[in-house]
Amino acid sequence: MAGAPRLTESASAVFAVLAQAGTATRPQLASLARLSKPTVSSAVAELEGVRLAAHSGTSSGGTGRSAAVYRLGPAAGAVLAVDLGPAVTRVRACALDGTLLAEATGPREEAADVVRDALSALPVDAPLRAIVVAVGDVTARAEEGTVRPATAKAGPVFDAVAVALPPGVPVHLENNVNCAALAELHEGAARGRHTFGYLRIGVGIGLGIVVGGQVLAGANGAAGEVARLPYPWDDGLEPRHEALEDYIGSRSLLRRAAEAWPASDGACPRTAERLFALAGQGSAAARAVVDRHAVDVGRLAAAVTAVLDPGLLVLGGSTGAYPQLLPGVRAELERLSWPTEVVSSQVGDLGTVVGAARLAVARGVQTVTQAARTKD
Repeated sequence: MAGAPRLTESASAVFAVLAQAGTATRPQLASLARLSKPTVSSAVAELEGVRLAAHSGTSSGGTGRSAAVYRLGPAAGAVLAVDLGPAVTRVRACALDGTLLAEATGPREEAADVVRDALSALPVDAPLRAIVVAVGDVTARAEEGTVRPATAKAGPVFDAVAVALPPGVPVHLENNVNCAALAELHEGAARGRHTFGYLRIGVGIGLGIVVGGQVLAGANGAAGEVARLPYPWDDGLEPRHEALEDYIGSRSLLRRAAEAWPASDGACPRTAERLFALAGQGSAAARAVVDRHAVDVGRLAAAVTAVLDPGLLVLGGSTGAYPQLLPGVRAELERLSWPTEVVSSQVGDLGTVVGAARLAVARGVQTVTQAARTKD
């Protein structure tokens, strides 16, 4: 990784706003950075000199005058986002203005090759500024530079992909559900909402909590770990570690379907996708299983609402995102708690990698701008 050049504070500020804007004229940069036009002109010249900014054409104003338009230069570099999902690995490489440069997808057991495929598509002269790896684990307790999740849950998966990550590039671990929540906030069902919960129901379960436009991590980085809610909670029944996740997760859903499936309906579906498809086609047996699942998810949603009062819950995940769940979830939530809007995810399976890419871009910009050491 090429080291970021030292910048003046004004050049650092202009670089940050240019990365966010994508393209801008010097008057626009002055307004966004809240700097004087002469200071911005000097900062732009400095950035051009180290190839962090480049001229990209002209723009005509209402007075007939034209203004030079700038974009990030080739030395600004790129970032990498890796979603280590339970079955699929998704990778995105982006420029520091968020432009998608490359993407790759493959089975989890081929995660390292998927990363290499995305890296191979990057320009050879583009320095890699940051890497964000999304894992199904608590991550905030990991110190800067640590290259393992905070607990052992996702460790072997991360080790499998770590061999493909370029040395010398800062690696940041993030929780996958929190990444997906960010994607919903900026590009999905929660756009325009600053407080909401993203409830993921799939192989596992998890909650992304957004308050005031920021993801809530918690003191140990474990906010939203709803798999740890005590379950079952009844006389004579002892709660077990992550028993709620075992009950609501897709594996148990399919197991319950198999137990209840009538022989007269043929083979029981082996995937959640097939189960929901049959329910949509009018299968009474499939509909009964889906309806029961909606009640269970609705009870979890009621627990979340009782604690957070988020106003909005976005349902995502390999089973949670099916709109067929919405009526049952809404009804059970209304029965047990106060009115809360419930909608389906709009970013789908790409949510985690989209959110991770957004975080990676922010980290990459920070890597460049933190090189500012001198006063103007």
